[in-house]
Amino acid sequence: MIRKLKRRFVLISLVALTVAMVLVVGIVNLTNWLSVRAELKDTLDFISENDLRGPMAMADMRPLARSKHERNTLSESNWFTVYYSASSGEIRNINFANAVETDEDSARLLAEKARQNGKTGAFIGDYLYTARRTPSGSEVITFLNCETRLSAVRRLVSISFLACLGGILLAFAILALASRRAVMPTIRNMEKQKQFITNASHELKTPLTVIAANMELLGMDVPDNTWVKGTLKQTGIMRRLVDELVYLSRLEEENAPLSMESLRLDSLLREAAEPFMGMAEFTGRDMKLDIADGLYVKGDYASLQRLASTLLDNALKYASGDGAIELKARAEGRWVRFTLSNPVSEPLTSQQCAQLFDRFYRADPSRSKDKKSGFGIGLAIAAAIVEKHSGRISAEMQGSRLAFICHLPKGIKS
Repeated sequence: MIRKLKRRFVLISLVALTVAMVLVVGIVNLTNWLSVRAELKDTLDFISENDLRGPMAMADMRPLARSKHERNTLSESNWFTVYYSASSGEIRNINFANAVETDEDSARLLAEKARQNGKTGAFIGDYLYTARRTPSGSEVITFLNCETRLSAVRRLVSISFLACLGGILLAFAILALASRRAVMPTIRNMEKQKQFITNASHELKTPLTVIAANMELLGMDVPDNTWVKGTLKQTGIMRRLVDELVYLSRLEEENAPLSMESLRLDSLLREAAEPFMGMAEFTGRDMKLDIADGLYVKGDYASLQRLASTLLDNALKYASGDGAIELKARAEGRWVRFTLSNPVSEPLTSQQCAQLFDRFYRADPSRSKDKKSGFGIGLAIAAAIVEKHSGRISAEMQGSRLAFICHLPKGIKS
């Protein structure tokens, strides 16, 4: 429970931080791109509108450019212009006066792509172009080399997202180290609740023992008294409930008293199933075992025995309709998976299946403890045992059958 709480804290915090950082990085890069694109477009429009055909001195630009920044941008820019004939529609001239590392073939190819594109302006590779028509009807396409500015934009994207990733990894490390401190108040409250349950259960044992002893003595004087028998029966039920609550409380402690060793799960399951097979036969129901040999897990023998017995007892109590109770066990990768399924007359919803492991939960509220002799706490104990073994357990409907699927980490042969 505590490990799950810490993982949930780290996950929620990390998701929130990741969303915030990605959003900030995205906004910064989008804003930068829009700014660069607007500046490049303004520069290209200025060149095209003024039909600049070559390098210009700062003094010549002063009357045309609107700011010092615009004059500096123009002086650092590389562009070329393609002129088409109005009559033939073919290229009549290419002005390379302010172009660097651009040959005629490349310029013609870019011009043809721009005409095929059909737009008055767009990016083609690292070039931004704008197309206009002169009063005489000829077409003029001006290309601005944007390689330097686009490279800067790409570098900012790479650096910012690498910084974002680094920040997320650093945050994960800090959260992993600080998670216990962050959830410590909750852990303390949980430990206090468990300690209260344990202490209260111990305090309840004494009066229950006294009541049982008094009833037994009273039963010797009045052996056929219904009230005495009923009180003894209810006292026994209360004592079993107190024992299960104490066991569950201790099991959920951070340092549960478990003796972990390598053991054969296949032998344990067969041993646990043996008495229930006789009970199933007595009630007229078949129980089938399909357990592979050589299934090793690392765990506590007594608690795993209780896990298997709890699931078998639950299947035998609540099996209804036609079909056998089936216990299957196989190795799957790094897990040992065993499944216990039984037929049910009324299928459960996915929400009901998930709630089966809650304390005192009953999928059918009309079920009577007298008929089923349970407290609704057995599956909660089963889930706690699996969690203590670093495994996972779930319940699901498989057609008309309710299946409990348990995964335990695979162990090694001792």
